[in-house]
Amino acid sequence: MFVDEAVIHVKAGDGGDGCVSFRREKYVPKGGPDGGDGGDGGSIILVADVNKDTLLDFSGKHHWRAQRGQSGMGKKMAGSSGDDLIIQVPPGTLVFDAELQLLLADLDAPEKRVVVAKGGKGGRGNWHFKSSRNQAPRYAEPGTEGQERRLRLELKLIADIGLVGMPNAGKSTLLRAISAARPKVAEYPFTTLDPQLGIVQLDSDRRMVVADIPGLIEGAQHGAGLGHAFLRHIERTKIIVHLLDLFPMDGSDPAQNYHKVRRELEAFSPALAQKPEVVAANKIDLAVDDTALDHLRQQLPDKRIDAISGATHRGVEQLLETLWRILQEIK
Repeated sequence: MFVDEAVIHVKAGDGGDGCVSFRREKYVPKGGPDGGDGGDGGSIILVADVNKDTLLDFSGKHHWRAQRGQSGMGKKMAGSSGDDLIIQVPPGTLVFDAELQLLLADLDAPEKRVVVAKGGKGGRGNWHFKSSRNQAPRYAEPGTEGQERRLRLELKLIADIGLVGMPNAGKSTLLRAISAARPKVAEYPFTTLDPQLGIVQLDSDRRMVVADIPGLIEGAQHGAGLGHAFLRHIERTKIIVHLLDLFPMDGSDPAQNYHKVRRELEAFSPALAQKPEVVAANKIDLAVDDTALDHLRQQLPDKRIDAISGATHRGVEQLLETLWRILQEIK
């Protein structure tokens, strides 16, 4: 199950209280105060873990609490500090303070971490307060409370290339052809219900991460089809591959389908719509001649259109080389 949003409540551990104690030892008169310090409370830390690819862990657990610090003891013995609570999230997770609507961190790299709730400080024991005027202090500091906050987590997949297009344009077939990913493929719309990631290995030294985004239709910005729910996952991509079905099952025009998807991208994010784009005309294996391809190129004269077939792999290798070259230019 793919989950890309979650709201959780986190509570760092409170600091332990300082101790009020006096030395009581045989043959040692007037031993004086010896109350130890309280331990610090544990903090809550989010860490990007490459083994995580969804926020599913947070769908059934909304409250996360770190360990509190132990109170101080006599003989100046400090209480032990509470353990930090390490929470693993997928790389690409945005962490917001849900109350303030404030972005706290963008965990956009593996092992990147952020302290989202700081543990409380332990209180000082009474021996700290001994003075010439007060040689037997009968008070100690209480520990401070750990931070508490409500967080909103939002996942944006990290990929080099994002595949977009109308339903049944062949995005999942192409992803299966170029990577080890195995998204569902079928002859009906909206086969892909969740974003899919695949790693394309061109050779031992060159690889790209590709994201297959569920199909867009006209009116997605108003909730039609699957809506805009997954477009956030291509906001981080460097290149958009716009896949067009040369022979749509519904008899629609490929060029008009292109403009429909472009309008939805622009409505969602003008910055996203301005990313480098490669147009690929898919299912060229169904063509008996170049009529459909030539017609499409006439309708989109300012676009370079690569003809490919995800099913037979025709033109796919050349497309991948083009994408790699553009990636290097961007980097």
